[in-house]
Amino acid sequence: MARRVDTFVPRDAGPAWSRVAPAVRALVVQADPMVPYDAAELMSVLARLAVFCDGHGITGSAGWLEPATVDWFLDVGCAHLSSHTRSTYRARLRRLAEAVRGVDGAKPIVLSASDASRPYTVGEQAALWSWATGQPTEALRCGCRVLLALGLGCGLSADEVIAVRAGSIRVAGNGAVLVETTGRRARLVVCRRRWETGLAGHADAAGSGFVFRPNAVRAKNLVSNFLARAHRGATVPPVKVARLRDTWIVEHLASGTPLPVLAAAAGLDGLSSLDRLLPHLPGISAQRAERHLRELA
Repeated sequence: MARRVDTFVPRDAGPAWSRVAPAVRALVVQADPMVPYDAAELMSVLARLAVFCDGHGITGSAGWLEPATVDWFLDVGCAHLSSHTRSTYRARLRRLAEAVRGVDGAKPIVLSASDASRPYTVGEQAALWSWATGQPTEALRCGCRVLLALGLGCGLSADEVIAVRAGSIRVAGNGAVLVETTGRRARLVVCRRRWETGLAGHADAAGSGFVFRPNAVRAKNLVSNFLARAHRGATVPPVKVARLRDTWIVEHLASGTPLPVLAAAAGLDGLSSLDRLLPHLPGISAQRAERHLRELA
């Protein structure tokens, strides 16, 4: 990470970059442990913001992440960009500000730095989708898309992915897609909305057979063998089902899904397994933490 930060230079870098680069790098290094984006994603958007601010007389980094400054930058400095890109920039800058100053302007509560498998960032998830849709054969494309839907959308483990049959997936009256798993952690999982349409389509196409690699012999190494055959570009992160599942868990925790609900959906025997994922949750200010602990209904 440090090398990427130190060597990053934005496109069309002008004289302003040499003035703002040290402060940009310092902010990204400070925020990195507490945000779900990689260094390149943060450097890119913060460099744009810093150069914009430098050109408008805001020479100190203390004012870059003020909400009004960010809004000004997005409305004026990014007017030529699509609304989707501006929304992406806004989300990254908001999380960066929270990590540096806290949600309410206070110092964030720093969680344990225990070793954990890092969840996929938003950018990495986009790269994984491009990887899935860019496979050379329909069989590979289908297998990759199913793997992402069951991992990022439902939090299934590798053995559960292998065992899912089309008949175990159904669409409820409200459109929600439900996946019934079997085995030691048998349970009913509600698929995340962004993945439900694709997963339901794959289930329909599978008929009554298995959803992932329907014509392959069931074996413990079915997923790893499949991934070894799939083509992977240089910019695509390694695909690991456990990491897909961890990403699903962390995003649910960050969004406030109640622990009993998440534990049941994930098939957890207890909450101790969540300890290693806590460092990957966004920082929370002391003031907000106090409100959560004090203001119970």
